[in-house]
Amino acid sequence: TDVSAALEGPPHRHSANARRWLEQYYVGEMEPGDEQVPPSGRAEFRGTARGSGPSGGSRVRVEHSLHCLLPQDLVDWQKPLLWQVGYLGEKYDEWVHQPVDRPIRLFHSDILESLSKTAWYVVFIVWAPVVLYLSWVSYTSLAQGNTRLFSSFTTEYSIPIHKYCFPVIFLLGMFLWSLLEYLIHRFVFHMKPPASNYYLITLHFLLHGQHHKSPFDRSRLVFPPVPASLVIGFFYGVLQLMLPEVLGLTVFIGGLCGYIVYDMMHYYLHYGSPKKGTYLYGLKAYHVKHHFEHQKSGFGITTRFWDHPFRTLIPEETFKKED
Repeated sequence: TDVSAALEGPPHRHSANARRWLEQYYVGEMEPGDEQVPPSGRAEFRGTARGSGPSGGSRVRVEHSLHCLLPQDLVDWQKPLLWQVGYLGEKYDEWVHQPVDRPIRLFHSDILESLSKTAWYVVFIVWAPVVLYLSWVSYTSLAQGNTRLFSSFTTEYSIPIHKYCFPVIFLLGMFLWSLLEYLIHRFVFHMKPPASNYYLITLHFLLHGQHHKSPFDRSRLVFPPVPASLVIGFFYGVLQLMLPEVLGLTVFIGGLCGYIVYDMMHYYLHYGSPKKGTYLYGLKAYHVKHHFEHQKSGFGITTRFWDHPFRTLIPEETFKKED
């Protein structure tokens, strides 16, 4: 059937990337006047090349029916991409923001390649027990009554941290994670590497460019545990230097929980089907716009809160009323 009106909106005007995305599934063109839906209501394809299909079928001029390489593909998809993208130079930024629907291979080594992929549930299986165990350690340590704030500066006016403060400190850690999530996504994942720097282009593609090039590669939607443990360990060390041991641990636990929520939600925004009108439905639509049309804004994943003060909110679409 003719979907021109649906592509133009309302409620949503599809982007140039969305139209380019459809080119991957190009089969042929309907002969004029033959657009129809079968009586059963199911979409069927029964056309033949430049001919008439069986009775009730549509006449379709078939050009090809295989998942095709698009003209803008500047790399050899039969080989690992990580070592190719650095040579794209000035073409990289435009190329990486033209999404395709195909799996990506990064490394020649099967071992490295397996470490770069992760099923969504692995994140929860690995890190949720860590959060539960460290929460118990933190709470029991606070219950001993030995944790005090500002004790390194003054013993007379230091503030005792009661065990019932645990939920508040935990939520503070989650709140700080939401800010960190925004900052990393905007300033690290969406840095624009210099066109002349092969290594920075390669690094950008490894960190996030691969996700924008193939946003529905389900094995690359969450952070693999091995590299994640290095990053998580770094932030744990920073908090231990900045805050009293148990207090820093509690903030860290809240942040780690926030990370788990982030990765689970990110996967759901790509593959879930939230009910229209719900909070998750709005986030899914928002994130899809980020991938297909507004790659330089809309950096919030679990929340759009930080897009407001940093002025990177994706604008709402408006349509002029027809006479």
